[in-house]
Amino acid sequence: MALRTRILKLSNLRCVTQQASRLRAMSTQSTQTSPKEGPATATEEMKPGQTHFGFQVVAEEEKTKKVHEVFETVAEKYDLMNDVMSMGIHRMWKDIFMCRLAPQPETKLLDMAGGTGDIAFRYIKYLQNLGPSQGTHSSVTVCDINQAMLDVGKQRAQKLGYTPESCGVEINWKCADAERLDLPDDSYTAYTIAFGIRNCTHIDKVLEEAYRVLTPGGRFMCLEFSQLPNDTLQWVYDQYSFQVIPVLGQLFAGQWKPYQYLVESIRQFPNQEKFKSMIEDAGFRQVTYENLTFGTCAIHSGFKI
Repeated sequence: MALRTRILKLSNLRCVTQQASRLRAMSTQSTQTSPKEGPATATEEMKPGQTHFGFQVVAEEEKTKKVHEVFETVAEKYDLMNDVMSMGIHRMWKDIFMCRLAPQPETKLLDMAGGTGDIAFRYIKYLQNLGPSQGTHSSVTVCDINQAMLDVGKQRAQKLGYTPESCGVEINWKCADAERLDLPDDSYTAYTIAFGIRNCTHIDKVLEEAYRVLTPGGRFMCLEFSQLPNDTLQWVYDQYSFQVIPVLGQLFAGQWKPYQYLVESIRQFPNQEKFKSMIEDAGFRQVTYENLTFGTCAIHSGFKI
């Protein structure tokens, strides 16, 4: 359904605004603190076994459950909301991401947190644009911890007519935890994760697993929201994030809290330099990053050497 039609279905915007205000009051975010600074809970010291879920401090096992519930809730509207929140720019970011990966027909890709297939389908299109290949085998394994997201991806693949016979690429779908992959060592030539790593409880474990499953010479690439180096632009971005995105979630997906978590999780994620260091600590070399749209998100790259 067209976005305009969805908007016209709202009979009373004032009621939605009032509902948003009530939900905001229920949020753990302090109304006395600016979004950029974050609430008190975002900076309080965590105890062993605790982590952040947005601006809340929760038990590690509780975060895994909460993240799972978030994506199970938004799975059906996930792609729509990506378009709405980014005004379609996320498509351009993912296109650039795939161009930077520059896969070849022999590339064996593991796409983590790729449930709805956005990266996998771009991988297929990229290989198709290279022209027919002889004697090579291309494959992509789409992993996600949430089966509902994978189900959406499978439905999209069917609608697009993506079968090994039609697209020349083997597509596998696997429900798996990025921190504990049931996959052999040295088994993939490329590992991608787009807008998913910040939702993981132990980012260091995700990076270690990525390193383990990659073949020597294999490449790790991550596309993730980041921090703008310009303070003025960051302030503008914060206002949009905290004041607009949860409201859009309520209007178009009927969900406020998952999108409040979204913007909080972005603020909790390490900046470009710190995340670069984490990738290096996992063993990757030639680690670089590239800012997109002033640093709204960044492409991180490293090699297993």
